[in-house]
Parts: sequence; structure tokens; C-alpha cells
Amino acid sequence: MKTLHKIAAISVTAIVLTAMTGCSNMSTRDKNTAIGATVGAVGGAILTGGSGIGTAGGAAVGGVIGHQIGR
Repeated sequence: MKTLHKIAAISVTAIVLTAMTGCSNMSTRDKNTAIGATVGAVGGAILTGGSGIGTAGGAAVGGVIGHQIGR
């Protein structure tokens, strides 16, 4: 079981590092949109008890708000 946890941790780390390199050339507005979508998804998941629709709705609303910030 420890081997499975180690493989999972290495895989998650590799995925996160790969995703982070994709954000290096984003504009400020794109970064705000991504941050807003992430915060909205977490908030939607918390408020709806982990519902997929609540998470997606929160991400959509958060993305729109993040996109409009700094306009």
C-alpha cells in the first residue's frame, strides 16, 4: 500500500508542476479568471456539499467575476 501512495504522490506532483508551467505566459486577466474559477469551484463545492453541479456553477461564476476584476 505504501508503494501505491508513493506513486500517487509523485504523479500528482508531476501533474501540478506541468499545469503550473502552462500559466507562465498568461495575461493578468487570464490569471484572474483562473483564480476566480478555482475559488468559485471550492466555494461551490463547500456550499453544496460536494455536488458536481454546485462545483461547476461556482467555477463558472467565479471565472466570470475573476475576468471582470481590474477592468
